[in-house]
Amino acid sequence: MLITLTTAISISQTQNVQAAANDNSLAAIKKKGTIVMGTSPDYPPYEFLVNNKPVGMDIAIGKQIAKDLGVKLVVKQMDFDALLVGLETHKIDMVLSAMSPTPERKQSVDFSEPYYFSGQSIIINKADKEIYKNYKSFYNKKVGAQTGSLQYDLVKKQIKGAKLTGLTKVTDLIIALKTHKIDGLVAESAVATAYVKNNPDLVVINGGFDLTDTGDGTAIAFAKNSTSLVTAVNKTITKIKQQKLTTKYLADAGKSLKVNVADTSMWSYRSYFIKGIGYTLLISLVGVVLGVLLGTLLALCRLGSIAPLKWLATGYVEFIRGTPLMIQVMFLYFGLNIPALTAGMVGVAMNSGAYVAEYIRGGIDSVAKGQTEAARSLGLSSKDTLRYVIMPQALKIIWPSLGNEFISLIKESSIVSVIGVTDIIYQLRLVQAATYKGIAPYAVAMVIYFVLVFGLTRLLNFAERKMQHA
Repeated sequence: MLITLTTAISISQTQNVQAAANDNSLAAIKKKGTIVMGTSPDYPPYEFLVNNKPVGMDIAIGKQIAKDLGVKLVVKQMDFDALLVGLETHKIDMVLSAMSPTPERKQSVDFSEPYYFSGQSIIINKADKEIYKNYKSFYNKKVGAQTGSLQYDLVKKQIKGAKLTGLTKVTDLIIALKTHKIDGLVAESAVATAYVKNNPDLVVINGGFDLTDTGDGTAIAFAKNSTSLVTAVNKTITKIKQQKLTTKYLADAGKSLKVNVADTSMWSYRSYFIKGIGYTLLISLVGVVLGVLLGTLLALCRLGSIAPLKWLATGYVEFIRGTPLMIQVMFLYFGLNIPALTAGMVGVAMNSGAYVAEYIRGGIDSVAKGQTEAARSLGLSSKDTLRYVIMPQALKIIWPSLGNEFISLIKESSIVSVIGVTDIIYQLRLVQAATYKGIAPYAVAMVIYFVLVFGLTRLLNFAERKMQHA
């Protein structure tokens, strides 16, 4: 037993020494001249957006780190629960997003020294302030927390019988709280205070949680075995603490928050939605064009006589139709290391192509066999028969189904927001975080989608009428 334990320790130490010897994390950052910071900008005062630009204490710390390393800071916006995946797949170099260095997280990533210490609070409706005093008041109650966060784990472990609601965005949890779908929302004290200041119907109470085994403060996450980079960043953190810069950063964040809430009308945030419309239309257009081309090719392969191509096309269609679009997009982005916008467009096109293939195959099968026989009897080749006789008739048959696919594509493209593509859904969440309004941005997004879909529907109906009279 002792010999086995000694051997295991020796192997572990050897592996750690080898990892340290092979560590070039700092050198790699300096060589490329940039350090990519991943963050979820819906968490004021740590990180949020003003005029579509990320600001807050974590952004300021990121800039100081980049300055001290002599490189340029690049901020990549992602959902909070995708940040560690982005780190492990080297999409980002560090996570600065109010993350706590919990023991579970330390198993997969490295952490810097803590740069800020904040307690854990609970946000409640002001009308309930006499009911709830601390976390024990929420036994068997409905409690919300951000998915993948320390607060989520605190609710699970310390609030007995809690009916936990986990969402990726704090803004959505605030809406859930104000509409009484949850009784309380657990958040870091600084964040809770920021939200309550801009929501007069809410108040914050001290959570009173036991934080002994939850990680010490807030720290920066790095890929495993990034010792040299962590050491360099710790020097910056030491300087920040000595000069008490976090106080300045929080004060600056407070000023930025006032800018956001000075005018919270949706019209003043129209640039956010316009940007989202542009990306949504781009992704939908590329998805339609590539989807039709891919779908046509797959349909012809399935109807052809070349067995390997037929099997390959059938397997592709069945696999794509049997897996969620969200998983496909995330696999392209994280698994194959494709840029976010490209991954979104390719994912949507690949998914659409599988469905379009079935529409086209069904349309071709619906054309009477006599049409093919008549064309061949007139001397047309198989290729010309398909091109000039079968496909035009099939197109008329499948046009309504294709139209529905095009309409669905506009709405389903919202999936790309999970990997940080700034489509309409992503932009509405940014507006929610900036204005502290929950319902109004949803209403605007609904109107935008309706206008886009209604316009496309009229265009498709016009094209259908033209084809019927052709």
